[in-house]
Amino acid sequence: MNIKYFFGLLSLFFLSCETSPPPDLTPNAVVADEKLIAYQQMELIGFIHFTVNTFTDKEWGYGDENPEIFNPTALDVEQWAQTAKAAGMKQLILTAKHHDGFCLWPSQYTEHSVKNSPYKDGKGDVVGEFVAACKKYGLKAGLYLSPWDRNHKDYGKPAYITYYKNQLEELLTQYGEINEIWFDGANGGDGYYGGANEIRKIDRDTYYGWEEIIAFVKNLQPNIKIFSDAGPDVHWIGNEKGYAGATFWSTINTDQLTIGASKTDYLNSGDPEGTKWIVGQCDVSIRPGWFYHADQDSLVKTPQHLTDIYYKSVGRNALLLLNLPPDQRGLIHENDVQALKEFKSTIDASFANDLAKGQIASADNYRLQHTKFAPPNTLDGDPMTYWATDDGVFPATLEITLNEKTSFDRVLLQEPIHLGQRISQFEIDVMGEKNWISIYRGTTIGYKRILRIPEVNTDKLRIRITKANNTVALSNIGLYKSSPKEVLQKK
Repeated sequence: MNIKYFFGLLSLFFLSCETSPPPDLTPNAVVADEKLIAYQQMELIGFIHFTVNTFTDKEWGYGDENPEIFNPTALDVEQWAQTAKAAGMKQLILTAKHHDGFCLWPSQYTEHSVKNSPYKDGKGDVVGEFVAACKKYGLKAGLYLSPWDRNHKDYGKPAYITYYKNQLEELLTQYGEINEIWFDGANGGDGYYGGANEIRKIDRDTYYGWEEIIAFVKNLQPNIKIFSDAGPDVHWIGNEKGYAGATFWSTINTDQLTIGASKTDYLNSGDPEGTKWIVGQCDVSIRPGWFYHADQDSLVKTPQHLTDIYYKSVGRNALLLLNLPPDQRGLIHENDVQALKEFKSTIDASFANDLAKGQIASADNYRLQHTKFAPPNTLDGDPMTYWATDDGVFPATLEITLNEKTSFDRVLLQEPIHLGQRISQFEIDVMGEKNWISIYRGTTIGYKRILRIPEVNTDKLRIRITKANNTVALSNIGLYKSSPKEVLQKK
């Protein structure tokens, strides 16, 4: 065979290998599907707590309220949506019914609703107005329907479950697409209960028949996300401070979870051996209370406190749900709006300039020496592209080389979670005058991890993955210098 012809064929062979991309990494057994990836990419969403409690100055209504007390003087659901949109939120969830049982829509199954209030002479429908406002301003709409009802005469009896499902059907068939339905664990206790004025207890494991209710909801709206202690799509983080664990897995085992009675430390950390992928949601109110109270107008969380919460939720592989309670006018208070505005400007300023963009990423090992798995994929901003090593490479080391010495104090890391959450231990070093200096040791990464580090000035950063449950993969790396507004207050 002609030697030139042989080498020509060989060149064509290698070229064809490069132009025919190899398959993706083998995914973990538990991965995030497209629906949950899109959900977590919202990162920041809002909660609207608004009902008779707003007018009785309570957190939990007893259920004996006269519907006539619900009388907002300037209710403007568009102001809610505009405020959320300006804050960078992608979704709002409304308390369609809280524990008091008062319904913000004219439910045909109860008289304890907005239809018997002075609002719009009983012709109002806050749920309908809310969903329309969300749609107008490009927000997803979610609803909360309290499983506990301190007003209903049949609570604690089988008949109440029929009532509850009837109301779910109203909410999920009359208002178009609802992106999330929110179930919490406040269940049973004292209440009005149609005039009985007594304590009613339930078996949290069996009373609601959650499997049947979840199937019922999914049948009505197949694309809806369901929140509870046990998911099945989104789970409570285990506290109401807005903080995920410093180690946080999106995988979790639901067979040991009971809505309203789960171990909070387990919810706060997730489980590396978990059999379900359920997004962690960090709920917290911008005020001490979940409903508006005038005496808390001076107690709105500062922009710095909100920024701290952001780092401990979104920055720890979870999603942040921030409550914004309208006042008796039916408006989000000016103090809350101002705090949100400054919080948004602080986050925007801190992450406006990715100092790693356009720089050089290199590694001693990348899978098959193929560009599909090459280090520069971590700097292209695409969550679907990634750097990956050959199997079993530990530590897996990647370096970022900057074109000059640069100061930064924030490091952003992301995994390609469509392949699963893999990394459980990593270290970050920067180059000093002569040697590498360790600046951070961490555990999980997941969808997004944002590290707050002491400010460094360097032209090289090194990431070493020392432990993972599968072949190492990273999709995104960012370097940032925080805004001077970030004077963090730990509360």
